[in-house]
Amino acid sequence: MRDFTRTLLFRERVPLMSILSIQSHVAFGHVGNDAAVFPLQLMGHEVWPIHTVQFSNHTGYGAWTGQVFDAAIVGELLEGIAARGAIPACRAVLSGYMGSAAIVDEVTNAVAKVRAANPDAIYCCDPVMGDVGRGIFVQPGIPEILIDTAIPLADIVTPNQFELELISGHSIASTADAVAAAKSLLARGPKVVVVTSLTTAEANPADIRVLAVTADGAWTVTTPLLDFPIPLNGAGDTLSALFLGHTLNGRSVPDALSATVSGLFQVFTDTQSAGTRELQLVTTGAKMLAPDLTFTATPL
Repeated sequence: MRDFTRTLLFRERVPLMSILSIQSHVAFGHVGNDAAVFPLQLMGHEVWPIHTVQFSNHTGYGAWTGQVFDAAIVGELLEGIAARGAIPACRAVLSGYMGSAAIVDEVTNAVAKVRAANPDAIYCCDPVMGDVGRGIFVQPGIPEILIDTAIPLADIVTPNQFELELISGHSIASTADAVAAAKSLLARGPKVVVVTSLTTAEANPADIRVLAVTADGAWTVTTPLLDFPIPLNGAGDTLSALFLGHTLNGRSVPDALSATVSGLFQVFTDTQSAGTRELQLVTTGAKMLAPDLTFTATPL
């Protein structure tokens, strides 16, 4: 009987470094949780994925099947996790594509519940709203509620350049503009703003940059802009996961930025070699953490 009790207790133990990831799910391809969970697991993190939608493929194809889940499912699944006694072990919440404005409310409720059990838990918000060339591609009401409720709760925010302009209300024509816009987000609550797909007039058009801004400084990482016939989907989801994972593993902001961009560039290189529009995350595998090339973060 004593051995059986020990077995039950062992099974009820929850791994440390657990991350609650609330975002989309696709059956085919790699976006949302299907772009975030695997990199985080490679870094040694236990991940609890909750899906906001289940689609056949990402919406970049122009056609898909599936459905947006009812917002209440987020709360129900979190209650089920809580019933296992697991919430105090949650080190971070990661959110991405939201299928409806009501789901954003459920995400912010989830953040509050996690922080009530673990005040040190980090919230990383990827405010998925739109992109250059596509404009806003989420349902009406989502940008407003992300800006008003989710972003002020976040420790880390990872907008692309289009989203940063939308959130801050400032156009970005230079690196200085991007830093100023990022600092306006810091004033709302986040501690780190990571801006992806940064292209400005003074930069080399053959390059692309990622910018990180904190109260203590700003850094950029520059890589070659690889040519893809069709823009890749899921890159921002992978970047947010990598940056959060490296942060939880104790890296400083510039070191986490360098490791994140270097790992993502390896994925891009492997994807280009494969001649596909879907990120080759599985092919890259552990090379995301030990890429062929390392791109250093440069302070501004």
